[in-house]
Amino acid sequence: MSGTSRPAAVTDAVTNDALMDALWDSLADYYGDFTAAANEAGLTVSQAKTLTVLRRGPAAMRSLATTLHCDASNVTGIVDRLEGRDLVRREPSPTDRRVKNVVLTEAGLRAVETVRAAMHGTHGALDALDEEERGALHRLLRRTFAGPASRTATGPRTLG
Repeated sequence: MSGTSRPAAVTDAVTNDALMDALWDSLADYYGDFTAAANEAGLTVSQAKTLTVLRRGPAAMRSLATTLHCDASNVTGIVDRLEGRDLVRREPSPTDRRVKNVVLTEAGLRAVETVRAAMHGTHGALDALDEEERGALHRLLRRTFAGPASRTATGPRTLG
């Protein structure tokens, strides 16, 4: 045995660089799959992302801009085009009459379900995981990237 061998805990450690590379590769594959499925459904990526966000429930325009990481004026254009196709509708906020919420219509729900169903590469990768792996992946993703509500102005929340 060489005098330079290190304990398994040191040699098997996964660096942040390695994790970031794996995330990049995974997200690139997911984004490519999502983009192709959106295009097949006749949607732009921004439109499909907006429908995906609204799948969880109505959202104010400003909230959509924050979640989608874009300017509010850009969201207005996206929502205008989706509304023109009857995929979303605007309605007054029940708590603040100055705010308009964007709501997914039945046609919008069908469109986002079509996009998600057409993401064959993503489904194949997830289907290859056993139940324990699926649960672990879900827990890790939720803990690490819990969504826009957990982010600060500069990025993902700090884990503590």
